[in-house]
Amino acid sequence: MARTVRDAAVLLSIMAGTDPSDQYTTDASAKAASDYTKFLDPSGLKGARIGIARKYFGFHEGVDKIMVEALAALKHEGANLVDPAEIPTFGKFGDTEFLVLLYELKADLNLYLAGRPDAAVHTLKDVIDFNENNREREMPYFGQDVFIQAQNKGPLTEKEYRDALEANYRLSRKEGIDAIMDQHNLDALVAPTAGPAWVTDLIDGDHASGDSSSAPAVAGYPHITVPAGYVFGMPVGLSFFGRAWSEPTLLKLAYGFEQATKARRSPQFLATAKIN
Repeated sequence: MARTVRDAAVLLSIMAGTDPSDQYTTDASAKAASDYTKFLDPSGLKGARIGIARKYFGFHEGVDKIMVEALAALKHEGANLVDPAEIPTFGKFGDTEFLVLLYELKADLNLYLAGRPDAAVHTLKDVIDFNENNREREMPYFGQDVFIQAQNKGPLTEKEYRDALEANYRLSRKEGIDAIMDQHNLDALVAPTAGPAWVTDLIDGDHASGDSSSAPAVAGYPHITVPAGYVFGMPVGLSFFGRAWSEPTLLKLAYGFEQATKARRSPQFLATAKIN
């Protein structure tokens, strides 16, 4: 994980490109930049049109307070805010998103393990069996429900998978992020990245309160988060995301916000959260 926007730009410059084994990177050689650091501009927010995805707000009072300050900083640095700018398909692709995850988990894990003949396991089924045979050690508190659901799915040629993937792309891209950005001629959308870090307990499991990563993740579009403030000493980020191949724009905007706010602090590895 990059510490700063500049670090992110450096890492992206190294990573960007086409992977022969990954069909989704086919266009990267033609569209990726060789050096993303050239897009870093401390005045990058000036004149930018930024949409506020308000439906991602409201899940945590402390986060909302930080977002008020973050949006004020965007305006102070010269950004034009379109508020609200809601993704029209918000909340409409959760089921198909999970369905695609199950199919691709099985297919990709099997492909990965098949290329490692020295591994002790070679398929998802092997992993499930190993966990079951070592249940007391591997699963003393939680099971492997998602693995089992994925194992029950067929190949990526099945209609159920192809229909779900098509729905994901249509709802998150053309009818989602692209639609709202076209409507308001936006450079990016912003929203709180997520709530402060939580404790996973052995009764209820996770306690994630909210996040804004789903739409860009499902679309396969770029998304960058920058520290915006702290709740009980734990960091909260502001997310910038947009249409396909908008990494240069997002880096410029994120860098402008980072340089204006200087919100990031070095980790302190405290034994407990600050409650005052």
